[in-house]
Amino acid sequence: MKFILATKENMTEYFSEEGSVIPVTIVTAGPVTVTRIFEKAKDGYDSVQVGFGTQKKERISRGRAGAMKGSFFKTLKEFRLKPADKTTVKEGDNINVSIFAPGDKVQITSVSKGKGFQGVVKRHGFSGGPRTHGQKHSEREPGSIGGGLRTHVPKGMRMAGRMGSDRITQKNLKVISVDKENNVMLIKGAIAGKRGSIVEIVSR
Repeated sequence: MKFILATKENMTEYFSEEGSVIPVTIVTAGPVTVTRIFEKAKDGYDSVQVGFGTQKKERISRGRAGAMKGSFFKTLKEFRLKPADKTTVKEGDNINVSIFAPGDKVQITSVSKGKGFQGVVKRHGFSGGPRTHGQKHSEREPGSIGGGLRTHVPKGMRMAGRMGSDRITQKNLKVISVDKENNVMLIKGAIAGKRGSIVEIVSR
């Protein structure tokens, strides 16, 4: 199992050796430091905790600083391990982008862009009301939310509300290029999230 943390940069086009154009997302991946290893016998589950980025000491709580064991990372993340994924990494090891290679299939988890409070047309793709026949202010209204014999709003009714900022996992994305010197990876397609957001990359 290969894993690393990265920050999303931007999208661009990559020209393959055959001359085809591939849309890619640029991510700055690692390096990350292994801060702790959890074992099922002692902690109840198997995982590896890694630290990424740097942060000022005064911006970190005492408890979090203790978990970092003297180092000051901006982000701490855990990667769960299956019994077949027993890793040989140890606390203090550094993991960089060189563990990945072009052609690897990866699973990427990130937080999508927040869009604030949105109506049903934008949030759920409703068509809205008719534009004619006496309609004046109902073009983007949701319509009936109850009606008939029901005296309450059914559970799960699609309505207006806060949109975005969801944790999204995208599977089977392909690594197009790896720049070991600059810790940069090119991944085919779009990745959810804004520029600068944290991205979790896993390859099994």
